[in-house]
Amino acid sequence: MLKKIFLLLLVTLVGLGFYHRDLVSYGYMQAKGQVEVLWNTRPVADVLEDKTLPDSLKQRLRLIADIKRFGIDSLGLDASESYTDFYDQHGKPILWVITASERHRLVAKQWAFPVIGAFSYKGFFDSTRAVSEEKALINSGFDTQINEVSAWSTLGFFDDPVLSSMLYRSEGSLANLILHEMTHGTIFVKDNLELNENLASFVGDFGAVKFLEYKYGKQSPQLRRYAFQKEYSRAFSGHIVGGAKKLDSLYRSFTKTLTIPQKDTLKQQTIRQIVADSDTLLGGMVGKKYPWRSKKLPNNAFFVGYLTYRSQQNQFEGEFKTKFNGDFKTYFAYLKQKYKSSF
Repeated sequence: MLKKIFLLLLVTLVGLGFYHRDLVSYGYMQAKGQVEVLWNTRPVADVLEDKTLPDSLKQRLRLIADIKRFGIDSLGLDASESYTDFYDQHGKPILWVITASERHRLVAKQWAFPVIGAFSYKGFFDSTRAVSEEKALINSGFDTQINEVSAWSTLGFFDDPVLSSMLYRSEGSLANLILHEMTHGTIFVKDNLELNENLASFVGDFGAVKFLEYKYGKQSPQLRRYAFQKEYSRAFSGHIVGGAKKLDSLYRSFTKTLTIPQKDTLKQQTIRQIVADSDTLLGGMVGKKYPWRSKKLPNNAFFVGYLTYRSQQNQFEGEFKTKFNGDFKTYFAYLKQKYKSSF
């Protein structure tokens, strides 16, 4: 009897593996990449004793520990063993992420994964696999974008390491990054990526300012530098989110009588106008730094990415200011109850 049960289970597993072979192959690739990273980490304590590492980078490692402690004590983020190990990338990127959108609608493609749910992006430790998947998506009619990733959260499944590329960020950017990822490790709602990313971006932005005030003072150059970066980012993000709404209105106005080339022409005209209008932001400063200055014109995948990360910022900020009187730790405790993690 046990033999028959075992044989039935084996046949079932083999059948599922064949039916979902692409997902199994992808899962194996991702697990292999994650294990390789974790296997080649070193304890931060050991790295700090390494005489070949410049003191400036050691200071950044100590700063990460300070940021983490601030996030736990002052913001209410969950404690973990993340950022106690170090992974040296040797100057190379280690993760690439694809986003995709329908060609004439701002609708992100969704990828479904076991346990963690649906995501509007897909990560790859192998860049050739990322490029191959992008080509397939383009051939299917999607707008696409590939970005290198400087950090990610394993949502508590593993202890996230410090990546060597993090150490070259400014103090404010580093604080934002660590607090953003710690937020994912504290609150993550399955199948609601837009909420997860907007919440983490809000906590990262707010927490970075508070950490810099705490660490360096309200008149510090570190805080002034980050305040400008934040002003630039807010102006640019607001412009792109507004541009996405214009595109959405355009797509909704399309009739069945319009041909594909006609739709593409109207789409490109609108995107060019959005790009041109960014020249006026912050007295022209933002226009000098568009991400597409020397690249091809952005597409729907670019705009969908900003909607995923930035479209709900005012919602969280408004709720915090009007209902919690500036008490962030109480506000975050409320959010933890409202958006309980799905794992």
